Amino acid sequence: QGKFTLLRDTRTDGSFLVHHFLSFYLRAGCKVCFVALLQSFSHYNIVAQKLGVSLAAAKERGQLVFLEGLKSCLDLLFGEEEEQSGQPSPLQFISESASNLKALFDFVQTSLTPAGSDSWKGPVLLVDDLSVLLSLGATPVAVLDFIHYCRVTVCSQLKGNIVVLVHSNEDSEDEENELVVNSLCHHSDLILWVEGLATGFCKDVHGQIKIIKRVSLELTAEQDLVQIYQYKIQDKNVTFFARGLSAAVL
Repeated sequence: QGKFTLLRDTRTDGSFLVHHFLSFYLRAGCKVCFVALLQSFSHYNIVAQKLGVSLAAAKERGQLVFLEGLKSCLDLLFGEEEEQSGQPSPLQFISESASNLKALFDFVQTSLTPAGSDSWKGPVLLVDDLSVLLSLGATPVAVLDFIHYCRVTVCSQLKGNIVVLVHSNEDSEDEENELVVNSLCHHSDLILWVEGLATGFCKDVHGQIKIIKRVSLELTAEQDLVQIYQYKIQDKNVTFFARGLSAAVL
């Protein structure tokens, strides 16, 4: 509890980790606020059903609070957004000159603050994917402020967890995105860094994952623990193996 996990992908798609954490926390009985900026609700629901979880049922029983970013953006841009219960849209910053993510933070705080009747085990904030906020016009400082306030509220006060996906590319000229990614790496308790193979596409090995446990955050003299595995994504699960030991090689 109280941990910040960063999912980082380079030259490949790391969204399979988002689906894993979403189904994992819902099965564990946690209250989940999912800020989904990349795909529609039906997309996440179809994948979750393959993993044995129903997002629609989780929404109905109040366990899952889902922000469908694609729909909210369109409604805001075309003026169809209706303020619910007098609250502004969480993505209000799109239609304002000031790059202020306070409305989005208020949405997260309201969603995860436990009510008297709640019996969920712990709050979880899941963001897919943070880089989209920069594309929508938010400044790097605003994005980092948003994450900072979420960490204080969710991790420190509510003793919950945060899982955030970001896209990164060392060769990219998108300096704002790289600034956000590097800053988040310094604050993370755990980094799951998914990379495409340097040698190109392979049918039996889809990429490699670097697991970095940030022991140095605990102010001990120890170095971070780094483990590297390769993986293959299958229909309903993912197989991990040591580098060079895939079934195709052996």
